[in-house]
Amino acid sequence: MSANPQISCRPGTGDLAAIPKARADMRWNLGIVGCGKLGLPVALAMSLKGHHVMGYDVDPERMQKEHFLAREIGPNGEPSIEPLLRDSQLRFGRLDEVVRHAEVIFVAVQTPHEPCYEGVTRLPQERVDFDYSYLTQAMQSVSEAVEREGREKIVVIISTVLPGTIRRQIMPLLHPLVKLCYNPFFIAMGTTIQDFLHPEFVLFGVDDHEAAKKVQRFYRSLHDRPFLEMSIESAELTKVAYNTFISMKICFANALMEISHKTPGCDVDAVTHALSLARDRLLSPKYMRAGMGDGGGCHPRDNIAMSYLAREKGLSYDWFENLMLCRERQTEWLAELVHQEVARWMPHYGTPCVFVLGRAFKPETNLTVGSPATLLNNILRERCFGFVEQWDPKVDCVSPTFVRGIYVIATQHPEFKTFPFPHGSVVIDPFRYIPPQEGVEIISVGKGKQL
Repeated sequence: MSANPQISCRPGTGDLAAIPKARADMRWNLGIVGCGKLGLPVALAMSLKGHHVMGYDVDPERMQKEHFLAREIGPNGEPSIEPLLRDSQLRFGRLDEVVRHAEVIFVAVQTPHEPCYEGVTRLPQERVDFDYSYLTQAMQSVSEAVEREGREKIVVIISTVLPGTIRRQIMPLLHPLVKLCYNPFFIAMGTTIQDFLHPEFVLFGVDDHEAAKKVQRFYRSLHDRPFLEMSIESAELTKVAYNTFISMKICFANALMEISHKTPGCDVDAVTHALSLARDRLLSPKYMRAGMGDGGGCHPRDNIAMSYLAREKGLSYDWFENLMLCRERQTEWLAELVHQEVARWMPHYGTPCVFVLGRAFKPETNLTVGSPATLLNNILRERCFGFVEQWDPKVDCVSPTFVRGIYVIATQHPEFKTFPFPHGSVVIDPFRYIPPQEGVEIISVGKGKQL
């Protein structure tokens, strides 16, 4: 028996709301070095606000607007930015041209980890720092261009680094004409433009307070959110601490889910809803929702990098390692729930097919970096039982043949609410959003059996 749901694999084309332009007397000449997943949407956002933006990337293809016709999709369809990109006044040029043009130069260059440090495999025993080779090379090139220009320039790094990195590895490379600042953004992949234009606050690390005042005037042309000026080291730590704090909240909610699942009469959603109302002491309800572990290009890798830092600094307790181990163990626990269903199934029907529904790390996107869904799939395959198939309607254009078996919801895509699960199947739902379906057993993880 098979079922092939009619789910489109074409990316969405959601439109951004109209973005009001800054007044003519508040428009700036800006430069963006690094036109990738972060730099290009930020450059576009600045341009859409009416600023004169010129971008540069070491990869010439990234300086061609046609290069961005195929983009990752986000939950509001934002990265269908091609029409915005075509209609914008964003320009590209050589590095010397960007430096000559810009009053403020933003550097958005990757500081990557190897794939084994992205959170899609088991936690490696070894810890390593981020790879700063791309950033150091870019900053050295910018410094040389500023020196050739012969005028002071404010250069703002927005890349994620561990505390102490900029002063240790970047500053010694710079010419005195470079006025260096650190301004990491709190954005999520897939909603970069909206997050940049509507931040909770602007984090700004700097030694030169005059440079900070000038950049603050630029941000006033975008919004009126708080501008937090601090030391570069404090800003470096704040950025990675922000991401690891999100991991902590998710791990905590998932620990409550596990307890609730094992406690008759307990409902994790009731518990986390109550905790979410404690806004004076527990901050806010965001991320206070049990389900899969956290993912993306920042959180898992930042925790692993901070674990490296904890070992380097000899901290009494490596909290960050335990966040990642907690995330991994909780994923193993979900795999064990699948194993229990397999064991229950086999005496009656033989070895079942196991379908992992979802690859993306968050719903309504095709973003798979650091995905806990992939981690779950890998752990299930390690156990070597039955047939394990992973499928995501936002990622995979070709769907497998769906037969009666065990289904695990690994990404909370809305399409799965109406997914035609074959009669006689078991569905394990960590998000507790799949409605009852006749002839299908739904296991809502975190809702203990009723008393």
